[in-house]
Amino acid sequence: MSKQQTIAKEISLSGVGLHTANKVNVTFKPAPVDSGINFIRVDSPAKALIKASTENLLSPSLYPRRTSIGKDGAEIQTIEHLMAVFSGLGIDNIIVEADASELPGMDGSGLLFSQELSRAGIKEQEKERKVFSVKEPIFIEHEGSSLIALPCADFKVSYTLNYNHPYLKSQFLEATINADLFQKEISGARTFCLEQEVELKREGFGHGANYENTLVVGKDGVIKNKLRFSDEFIRHKVLDLIGDLYLAGPIKAHIIAIKSGHAHNLELARKISQQDQTPSAASAGGFGYKLQAGAVMDVSTIKEILPHREPFLFVDRIIEMEYGKRALGIKNVTINDYFFKGHFPNRPVMPGVIIIEAMAQVGGVMMLAPEENRGKLAFFMAINNVKFRKPVVPGDQLFLEVVAGKMKSKTGIVHGRALVDGKVVAEADLMFAIIEN
Repeated sequence: MSKQQTIAKEISLSGVGLHTANKVNVTFKPAPVDSGINFIRVDSPAKALIKASTENLLSPSLYPRRTSIGKDGAEIQTIEHLMAVFSGLGIDNIIVEADASELPGMDGSGLLFSQELSRAGIKEQEKERKVFSVKEPIFIEHEGSSLIALPCADFKVSYTLNYNHPYLKSQFLEATINADLFQKEISGARTFCLEQEVELKREGFGHGANYENTLVVGKDGVIKNKLRFSDEFIRHKVLDLIGDLYLAGPIKAHIIAIKSGHAHNLELARKISQQDQTPSAASAGGFGYKLQAGAVMDVSTIKEILPHREPFLFVDRIIEMEYGKRALGIKNVTINDYFFKGHFPNRPVMPGVIIIEAMAQVGGVMMLAPEENRGKLAFFMAINNVKFRKPVVPGDQLFLEVVAGKMKSKTGIVHGRALVDGKVVAEADLMFAIIEN
């Protein structure tokens, strides 16, 4: 178990709020164990204290395009980048004093926060860190965006970005978050907006934004600036996600996000907090399966069970498993999948037969995972009641759900469903024969 951490010494910095354009001075101070992350508005008469938690979240409709917290009439806006840095550096306990309502935007990323706090030093404390492990899947979907939190031994993020814009093409990023990766690959990713959104200043947004601290994206690329990373846009979305989720505290989970923003992130943070407080409660929108010890399988483990190999292995991960009873797998659909070269070059669609094959491979893992079936093969005998409901395209994340029906020693029937964004895209009944290899 890791220990709680704070900073070794007091440190201060100044800047301007991205949205309010107000000048603000911020001082970071060490804090004792179990005290958490606390913001203090030193400019208020009572020096109001606001704990960074889901309970103190302000509605995104009140302050759009940012994450804000408040209590007893005091508030702190745009905390997501700093909270991401606290998460990335593993800071559990700290006091943040500010003399204005919005934290400084700095360069539009978490880089300067990360550098200054690292310079102050990270100090290990005597008490163990409390990390909540997500126990059951949590699913959120709204207006084409979705977020899923799955049980995982680490804090892992899989993010898909896809804007209807010629320069913001579909991007996918997957990373297991640790301090080193965060500082090198995530903290420096800057906030961005589309060129037409610059007019939002008239509506009260981005008064402190400029071409240095915000990447403005025109039809031909970034205006008056250069990217730090070729995929800086998606890295910034991951930065925001990490910061928003840290309001629920340190977690172990696999977060799968598709075009999520602050509103979705904060809803997920609330649900994670609720699951932490009521561990036996069923998660909203989850598949309802109970994980067994050792059930999560990566592709290396899948290859130990199935004989399939690239380019005919269509399961990236098994995330839920009850041996011989049910399983849930994931296939990340990317434009690099070989079948898109011919199906179809000008409008790539995942072939229905491959969706069924992917479903069958999850069923094969479920049937062959028990020790008595290791080394055997699962052959198709029949496919019935096949229905295709929606095309699957590059950028989709295919969830492959398989439930056992009639099972005998050498044959079995399973019902499979393929889902994208929580909606069924295909389903079928599959019959297998289990034979010796």
